[in-house]
Amino acid sequence: MLDQFSRTTLLLGKERMQKLYQSRVAVFGIGGVGGYCAEALARSGVRKLALFDDDRICLTNINRQVIATRSSVGKYKVDVMRERILDINQKAEVEAHKMFYTKENADSLDLSAYDYIVDAVDTMTAKLELAVRAKAAAVPIIASMGAANKLDPTAFEVADIYETSVCPLARVMRRELRRRGIDRLKVVYSKEAPLSPLEDEDNSCAANCICPPDVKRKCDSRRQVPASNAFVPPVAGLILAGEVVKDLSAMGEDAR
Repeated sequence: MLDQFSRTTLLLGKERMQKLYQSRVAVFGIGGVGGYCAEALARSGVRKLALFDDDRICLTNINRQVIATRSSVGKYKVDVMRERILDINQKAEVEAHKMFYTKENADSLDLSAYDYIVDAVDTMTAKLELAVRAKAAAVPIIASMGAANKLDPTAFEVADIYETSVCPLARVMRRELRRRGIDRLKVVYSKEAPLSPLEDEDNSCAANCICPPDVKRKCDSRRQVPASNAFVPPVAGLILAGEVVKDLSAMGEDAR
């Protein structure tokens, strides 16, 4: 019988699709990158998803986040993403965790419960902690490097962190991961040099923050608010999802 995954089954076959149905994937960060990744995973047949993000949708998210619309402004990102995934697949099992991942709360999560981890967060400390914890739990992880301040969606590549170049975030990650004894990390990164935001008094989020009132990390607390668009972060998110699907369906336990 045909269903919403029939066209994917034509490519992967029933056995590989079954692997996706049974896999449990955690996506950390449901923003411009992570939102598209989570949706692509759901549309690919991944039935069990855990979403982690404590942020609410802001008006300024509409330019790039798949869950951001006028009607969703002010709502928790994980709640909106969960509803969207269930509308794609009513049999999906989606956990919505309103959580900002840190070293302090990392012990509350058992990462070994997941078959794959997607790091789409935007803080260095969280990325490092996820990489270290994923290795300790023997769970495959893929991480997104910087997608902000860029205009070329064709500049993304998939590589080990120690084979990256140009990306400033990847450069710092290499140094810090080496200090922590992490000898490899699969990443999606861009070879496009980041641009400098054209910020002035009118378009400055730091000076004119319109985040929902109870958001903990407002724009005015950031050193610099990154510039972004509708076509670069989504590409990074879709590449992340593609790698997860390929690893889970084609490699199974070998991905570990």
